[in-house]
This record gives sequence, structure tokens and C-alpha cells, in this order.
Amino acid sequence: MRTLVIASLAGVVATKIELTNWANWGEVMDEAMLSKPVLDDEFIASHNMRNDATWTAGRNIIFEGATLKDAKSRLGTLQSLDKSKWLPFKAPETFVELPADFDWRADPRAAKCPSLKEIRDQANCGSCWAFGSVEAMTDRICIASSGKQVVHLSTQDVTSCNTGSMDEGCSGGIPSDVYDYYAKTGVVSGGNYGDLLGCWSYQLAPCAHHTKSSKYRPCGSEANTPKCKSRCTDNTKLTWKADKHFGTGYSVCEQPTTVAKCAKAMEQDIYQHGPITAQFLVHLSFLSYKSGVYKTGGIIDPMLGGHAIKIIGYGNENGVPYWLIANSWNEDWGMGGFFKIIRGSNECQIENAMINGGPVAGEPQLSSTVNVV
Repeated sequence: MRTLVIASLAGVVATKIELTNWANWGEVMDEAMLSKPVLDDEFIASHNMRNDATWTAGRNIIFEGATLKDAKSRLGTLQSLDKSKWLPFKAPETFVELPADFDWRADPRAAKCPSLKEIRDQANCGSCWAFGSVEAMTDRICIASSGKQVVHLSTQDVTSCNTGSMDEGCSGGIPSDVYDYYAKTGVVSGGNYGDLLGCWSYQLAPCAHHTKSSKYRPCGSEANTPKCKSRCTDNTKLTWKADKHFGTGYSVCEQPTTVAKCAKAMEQDIYQHGPITAQFLVHLSFLSYKSGVYKTGGIIDPMLGGHAIKIIGYGNENGVPYWLIANSWNEDWGMGGFFKIIRGSNECQIENAMINGGPVAGEPQLSSTVNVV
């Protein structure tokens, strides 16, 4: 349990805000179980032989040599016990006829938006709650401006500087709080590790859990959260306050609602406005995903924790409906960093409007001037 107590200046009233893991939802906490390896050739072979398999398993390089505890360090979406932190529901202004398959990467409205095709890397830090949120914000600024404002928002700003909230950097947080930060404090620009074009780039280098990689450094244990900055350290021509980008956040699904209604609301919001941020509970099998439409079932498949991602589209593959999603585990995982998960049946709670307020999204406050970063 993670608990933050905020006292009033007078010392009379204290408000307790709690974040916790997902143990009450079945999250594995046993150290003996967590010491086991992520990749299992026997499981991969047996899964791929199943006649009813909708996805293909394999050995993702990023998890070579990793234990389940190593993998859990990337699952930083915690459970909020404070419903007052949920964002307000925003109903669609209009309902449009939707295509059967949709992918923002191929949509003409995003032709000038390179971030739609990007896969970021959170390294061995539980900052997925920041990544899944900031990535969608970045896309929506470009889409809303018809490609006139191409800015790469900083996940490091959110991970390190959202200290006035209940979020805890690499130790976890919740996406709805990122959108609250977006509205109240704003987010500066900043690229991936080593990118010096923006205000403050991500400070943790990409890594893999084995030591023989020619591409990535070894991960080691869970990373420490870099300290917050109040000035631009990459492109020093930018100033921290002037570089802040703002927007408002909202819940895509009404609470409470049915899974079917939430899925329909998600489809409408994605198609009309851009990618959304969603959360789901990751099971062991997901770490071996290579292609196809992921779903659990039929095997012993322990749940490891909560994860936030960016949904960029939807469709059907061999009759199986799916969400198209960008992960933040670099291109050496899944389908070049992307994956599909079954849509419309609340797989791994991805369409549960009661999980931290459900899927969330934002409306960017566009700049009066064109700002390309």
C-alpha cells in the first residue's frame, strides 16, 4: 500500500489519499513466484500449438534473462482508492458512422504527425502511467492543429515533477492525474533519451535485461526517479514556463456503464479526436506476445500488475475484434512495439470504466503560434 497524507496549513484537517497495488485483483506478490524467468520455451511452444490461439507467442529480446520481478518494474499503473481523482465524463458531441477498421497511422488527418508511428521506451521505470498519457497528448496536439503544431511532450516532466499529486515517479501513478497535471501545470516539450531538441528529454536510457545485447545496456534493478527540473536542460533557448503546453482531460466512458457502451464510446472518441489513454492488468503471457490479437485464457497465467498504454485504432483480424495499441517497451517487443488486444469483452479490464475512472483523453489548448519541436 502506498499512502500519502496531506495536512492543511492549520494542522486541523488531514486528507488521506491512497494508491495501492492490485493485490485485491489477484496481482502476484509472492517473491518465490516473482523470481521465475519471464520467457518460457515450453509455454511458447504449447501456446502456439493451440488451435484456438488468436495470437503468437515468442521470445521478446527485451525480456531475455528477465525475472517476473524485473518485468513488474515496468508496470507502474497503480490502483487509486480515491474516486474524487477521476476525471469528469465527457459525452461525444456527435456520433458518426465508423469504419470497420481504423488506424491513425494511416489516416490522412495525421499525415504530418510523426508521433503516431513512434514507440517510446520507459526503460526499467514504472512510468507507463506518464507515457501512455503524454503520448496521446502529443498526438492530439498535432491532429487538432492539422499538423501545424508538432510538439513532442516530455514524459520526464510528468514522471519527475508531478510531485503535488499522489503519483510516485518510477514507483507508479495513475493516468487521470497526468491529465490533471496537463490542465493545471502544463507539460514541457522533450524527446526520447538523448534527443536534445526539446526542453527536457527522457533521462533514463533504453535497456534490456540480458548482458549480451549489442543495442541496449543492462537494465539492473528498478530505476530511481530523476529529480524534477525547473529549467530547460536540452534546448536552452527554450524557457520552462513559456514551453509549457496545456489541455483539459476527461473520462471517455460514463461511470458506471456497460462494457459494450464503453467500447463504443472509446471507438467514437478515438476516431473523432485521436488516440486515448487506457489501463489494463498485465498477465504473464502478455510478456511473450509477438503478433495477433492477444487474450488470456486456457493456461496458468498469473497477473503481474497494472499498465497504461495508448490506443491508436481498432479493427478485426480473422473475425476477432481488437484494439490497436502502442506500448512503451521499445521496438524489440511485440509487433515493433505495437500490439492488438481483443476488443469488446473487457479483456484484462481494458474497458472497465471503474478502473481508475476508465479510459481517459484530452483536448489540447493550441498555441496561437506554430511551435515545432
